Amino acid sequence: MEGKQKSLHSRSGKIREDELDGMQSTFAQRWAVGNIPATTFPEEGMAPNVVKQIIQDERMLDSNPRLNLASFVTTWMEPEVEQLMQESLNVNFVDLEEYPSSSEIHNRCVNMLVDLYHGEMVDGSGTGTATVGSSEAIMLAGLAMKRKWQHRRQAEKKPTDKPNLVMGSEIQVCWEKFCRYFEVEERFIDMEVGGPYVMDPAKAVELVDENTIGVCVILGSTYTGDFEDAKEVNRLLLKKNEETGWNVPIHVDAASGGFVAPFVYPDLEWDFRLPLVRSINVSGHKYGLVYPGVGWCIFKSKSDLPDELVFHTNYLGSDQPSFTLNFSRGASQIIGQYYQFLRMGRCGYSALMKNLKTVANSLKEAIESTGHFTVHTMEPCLPLVAFSLLPLDNGSKRVYDEFLVSDKLKERGWVVPAYTMAPNAKQVKLLRVVVREDLSWGTALHLVEDLKRAVDWLDSMVSTLSHEQFAKFREPYIKKYEKHRHHSNPRRKRHTGVC
Repeated sequence: MEGKQKSLHSRSGKIREDELDGMQSTFAQRWAVGNIPATTFPEEGMAPNVVKQIIQDERMLDSNPRLNLASFVTTWMEPEVEQLMQESLNVNFVDLEEYPSSSEIHNRCVNMLVDLYHGEMVDGSGTGTATVGSSEAIMLAGLAMKRKWQHRRQAEKKPTDKPNLVMGSEIQVCWEKFCRYFEVEERFIDMEVGGPYVMDPAKAVELVDENTIGVCVILGSTYTGDFEDAKEVNRLLLKKNEETGWNVPIHVDAASGGFVAPFVYPDLEWDFRLPLVRSINVSGHKYGLVYPGVGWCIFKSKSDLPDELVFHTNYLGSDQPSFTLNFSRGASQIIGQYYQFLRMGRCGYSALMKNLKTVANSLKEAIESTGHFTVHTMEPCLPLVAFSLLPLDNGSKRVYDEFLVSDKLKERGWVVPAYTMAPNAKQVKLLRVVVREDLSWGTALHLVEDLKRAVDWLDSMVSTLSHEQFAKFREPYIKKYEKHRHHSNPRRKRHTGVC
């Protein structure tokens, strides 16, 4: 004991500072009064309890994920699946030889999605791959469309230097990334004030020419949650293909709607039942009910995925086909997705998605009943409510806007985003509430009450402050809005049609 006690002291007999840290409680140590490493690589390490506390403290002011109604991303899962995912955190999915069960589970998920979307199975197998989210899935599907178009053009001895893609301007930014990264011309159908805020099928097909690699149809707009009309696009595009001899396909961006439509609108034809729909992307970490990040890129048939886009390696011990933009990735999210498929089944997903739509519809009615807002979401749509402030009863415009309402709600912990509509209708400002699995009707009622309080408080500010005082109060919010408007939807010069 004596020798052990001596080891805690320096030669001078005093306890060294670094040894004292190990004896003190967490907040009695040096880090509590010093700067936390932020810009330079730290010289020395820290005790695990200290590091844990530092990071927890850094994250304390973050929003509560369950009150973050801006996000489509899953914020709650059952403890059983959390344990399964925890157990597979150290599993590298690409090591097929070492972890064959992960590959088998991945393939089962692909097959289940091919079946759900009415795709083709060959010898019991469908075609598709897991991704880190819909952004990667869109890149892969876009590359497949571009390569198939190049093959057709080369067979006809025609140039392949001017590919284009037709889509609505309410697309998610990852489509613009695809076009910019892989040198494809963007052809947008712009919105107009008053809506509808989705792509017009006739205008879309008008923009199609011999250089079009595909038409993107969105199953659930980020702005309003509305579904675009894939069936009508398919009908018009089939006619144009027959008239011209082209073979322009459709890709459906079902990032959010891919786990809603099959269960809430089973008779809606948007998937591989339509002959020109050749690929679909869907986010498992949205209404697929898995923590981020997992997405899926699914093809109607094997012929829709060009062989040269699939790479084969053997330096991990066996032949490993790879159709991804990255290589290594964890298996935990894929395990989580398989759990949810087995746990829920068609019946479970149907019951849950119908519940979410019921909550969303009730929330829509409750928000409209306040007399302060108008709702923009139209059927068929995702379980969300997109809404704007109404003019005052006398018809005059309110002197505050949706951005101030959003900021006021944050005082109660809610994250309800305020944003501007897609290009050509950007003067329309909206608030949006995404209804996820963990937003019950009881919780949603609290939100409605807080919305009323926010508007009442802003009205009281308008009535009690002078015009100059309220203008000064509003100034930081105006600056924030102007910054948001300046940075949202940055786009290069593009070929557009207006619907």
